[in-house]
Amino acid sequence: MSLAPRLDLRQSQSLVMTPQLQQAIKLLALSNLEIETFVAEELEKNPLLENGGTGGDEERGASEPAEAPEPDFEFEERDGPADASELIAGGGEASGEAALDVDFAAETFHHDSGSDTIGAGGGLDGSLGLTGAGGGAAPEDGPDFDNLGSADLSLADHLMAQAGASVAGHDLFVAAHLIDQIDEAGYLTAALLDIANRLNVPLARVEAVLATIQTFDPTGVGARNLAECLALQAKEADRYDPCMARLIDNLDLVARGDLARLKRICDVDDEDLADMIRELRGYDPKPGCRYGGEPTLAVTPDIFVARRGAGWAVEINAATLPRLLVNRAYYAEVSAGPQDKTSKAWLSDMLASANWLVKALDQRQRTIIKVASEIVKQQEAFFLKGVAHLKPMTLRQVAEAIEMHESTVSRVTSNKYLSCARGLFELKYFFTSAIQSADGGDAVSAEAVKNAIRTLIQAEDPRKILSDDTLVELLNAKGFDIARRTVAKYREAMGIGSSVQRRRQKALEGVG
Repeated sequence: MSLAPRLDLRQSQSLVMTPQLQQAIKLLALSNLEIETFVAEELEKNPLLENGGTGGDEERGASEPAEAPEPDFEFEERDGPADASELIAGGGEASGEAALDVDFAAETFHHDSGSDTIGAGGGLDGSLGLTGAGGGAAPEDGPDFDNLGSADLSLADHLMAQAGASVAGHDLFVAAHLIDQIDEAGYLTAALLDIANRLNVPLARVEAVLATIQTFDPTGVGARNLAECLALQAKEADRYDPCMARLIDNLDLVARGDLARLKRICDVDDEDLADMIRELRGYDPKPGCRYGGEPTLAVTPDIFVARRGAGWAVEINAATLPRLLVNRAYYAEVSAGPQDKTSKAWLSDMLASANWLVKALDQRQRTIIKVASEIVKQQEAFFLKGVAHLKPMTLRQVAEAIEMHESTVSRVTSNKYLSCARGLFELKYFFTSAIQSADGGDAVSAEAVKNAIRTLIQAEDPRKILSDDTLVELLNAKGFDIARRTVAKYREAMGIGSSVQRRRQKALEGVG
């Protein structure tokens, strides 16, 4: 074998993902609200992009330059994404739409007017959107700012306002530090000795300031544990007698439902114990939650599904989709002026990036509708009859039906929510494992089995709690071939206690 240097020519093939393709794949996994953030960043970087909601259709159409480049091939114009009826029937997709990459040499999608933008067309029947219209545009008279309430007062601000009127001098600094250590539920999370050492003040002084804070509204705030929180509320209600104190000191027995030991410890009869437990249930274990914390954000659906005649209407939530336009008038104006080679290359890159983004968002919308339509097709029994008729389904089954890769379906179903007459569901909810039928029939969904377990437990007699073995027998009678350990696993996954725990809970409810 010769060791001398030489030159060889070799031909090989490899699959290379372009940056545009990588970004388009990432867009699939984003929800509509995350897409809004992404588009806002692109609008800041690219001067040729603009929000379609800022200009009228007529104005944009009039500003379109006559010398705008035309596509090199013919294509069928559409008003928006493929209609759901076409997708459920298996059509509505062009032969090249499955590819997420973009050919910048051919400007296939000309979003130069409001009527051509993503989400600009009306809904399937104009009634699936959040506002009753499929366009997703703002109301004619603008947004209703009166309905946008101001943020609630935080717990820390509420406590500091009371401290300013109740604590004076250097103690106010200690009070501010203690309030800063109170969490959203209203509990003090730091040890008093650590706070005293950190502030270099006597421990007795910190305890005195904490005692003052524990008199603030809401009652129970500043407690170091649940027992102290309930004790503060009992004292405020003038119900903190020795019997109630012993009951609060033995909350573990209350949780276990050991009523016999509680009666001996508290030295009360059945009637007094029932009255004490009823009083205890009226207290707030998390008094701070009524003030502080970030507001809970409601889940915004990405897809709407509604019954239309003998079929189903599937529509993207256009109210949360950006209406993105390519400002070709600005591009024609800038390109017509004097510019050097660098500026010309930069302008071409901006135009290519803008065209790609519009195409990628359009392709994302079509892919989501295609996947959602196949889910509706395969799970039609669920939408008609409920969760008991949910069929086992995998990502592979949907991917094979729509002729896409399984990873693409996985990205589409991530962080996406579907709204229908039965409620709001994550797309991942419809993908469940299969449980074999006891009578040899079709397999059933694991979610349907969970629903059957939940229904049986909710309907059980408080005097005859169903054990896991009894649940297995009842499920077998319903046609579910399931083992006892599987019943226990599903029950724990749903947050339902064992038969012993449920019996104690029913006993406490009967006492209360």
